Amino acid sequence: MTVRDAHSEEPTSPSIFVDADGCPVKDEVYRVAKRYGLRVVLVANAWIRVPEEDGIELVVVDDGFDAADDWIVEHVRERDIVVTADIPLAARCLKQGAAALGPKGRVFTEASIGDALATREILSHMREHGTMTGGPAPFAKADRSRFLQRLDELVHANRR
Repeated sequence: MTVRDAHSEEPTSPSIFVDADGCPVKDEVYRVAKRYGLRVVLVANAWIRVPEEDGIELVVVDDGFDAADDWIVEHVRERDIVVTADIPLAARCLKQGAAALGPKGRVFTEASIGDALATREILSHMREHGTMTGGPAPFAKADRSRFLQRLDELVHANRR
């Protein structure tokens, strides 16, 4: 399933793009978007169930490496909001003038993205060499609450 260009109608408000594969906060995105009348574009490598409501669109991309990321970067615009746990994708979206927000409520900025990329690289290196095992802490109720608060703040900051 594909959709038309996410900005074919020249919206006055930001759109919210969701790197949807495995995103734990899709319901929260729907709720905030509905409150403010914002368009939500979910991008995934396979079909996922989404509410059949105006303003919520699903884009299914090929299974190619970074296909969802590439689609988002090609369609995101200044003032849009991208929800992703993928730090390199967040960096690419910031370069396009979009805001980037992690599912645990971490707002990525031009000032913080370099440190986030470096930390990601160090942790990846440590995992490869067996120095560190395991992954991030489990998703908690506090993460969901922080995400909602930060998304609301970004929406207010990016509206005109």
